[in-house]
Amino acid sequence: MPMFKDIDFMGVRKLAMTVSLLLILVSIVSLVINKLNVGIDFTGGSVIELGYPTSVDLGPIRQALEQGGYKDAIVQHFGSAKDVLIRLAPQKDQDKAELSTRVINLLKQQNETDIDVRRVDFVGPQVGEELREDGGLAVLYALIAILIYVSLRFEYRFSLGAVAALIHDVVITLGVFSILQLDFDLSVLAAVLAVIGYSLNDTIVVFDRIRENFRKIRKKSSIEIINISINQTISRTLMTSLTTLLVLISLYVFGGEVIASFAMALIIGVVVGTYSSIYVASASALALGISRSDLLLPEKESAEDARP
Repeated sequence: MPMFKDIDFMGVRKLAMTVSLLLILVSIVSLVINKLNVGIDFTGGSVIELGYPTSVDLGPIRQALEQGGYKDAIVQHFGSAKDVLIRLAPQKDQDKAELSTRVINLLKQQNETDIDVRRVDFVGPQVGEELREDGGLAVLYALIAILIYVSLRFEYRFSLGAVAALIHDVVITLGVFSILQLDFDLSVLAAVLAVIGYSLNDTIVVFDRIRENFRKIRKKSSIEIINISINQTISRTLMTSLTTLLVLISLYVFGGEVIASFAMALIIGVVVGTYSSIYVASASALALGISRSDLLLPEKESAEDARP
């Protein structure tokens, strides 16, 4: 027996849409004022991976780098407490070898122990700018492809509702990162694209049931049919979201700082995407005037009608 039967989801659609518009507005304002705290992947800079013989505290490392002139250095553990990842902003007139040597000397003076330099990578500002542009285009192309796909599979009102929900999810996820000033790098961009796919999957499940019920149920209004469809799919939607969130929360808590931003982006996206597949996508299609007549299959001509 289904857990949800008679919840009037569409009865609060105006309130839900108002909340969504407010969240989008706050997100856009933050993105304009605070912008995103983009990582070295987009701005350019250096990445240095170090290995210590024993567990090391990050506080003294940050202090040593700040005293050495690297005030904006990002220091994180990755893998274990013995492994340290250092991200540095671009330094003018300083090559990778000189940069890594200076950083190692600073840390050795502070720690007085052997440090294993495992990797030194440099991303130029021009490469970072290209990555930023390509990432934005990837999101745009994904939304256009989804618009075309849903239009062909369902109906243009559904496609506009699906894209509205996806834009809603992406803007709010980016807005949270802007408000909290969380690191935004290539892994977070990948998470945003994954959020688009996850949210679309939920939306398609709901739309599939709505289309099926529009064709099957005759004596009910569009609002009633959409409510019935969401009630029939909500258990599946919530179970999928909860099991996904359990994995993502585990990644965020136990995965270390390197993938913390990636996991956080997915956590935000799953929560917002679950909400949008119920309210934003379906409510948008309803507001655009979707009805039973739009989804009926064309009747086949009988053999007699087809005769000249």
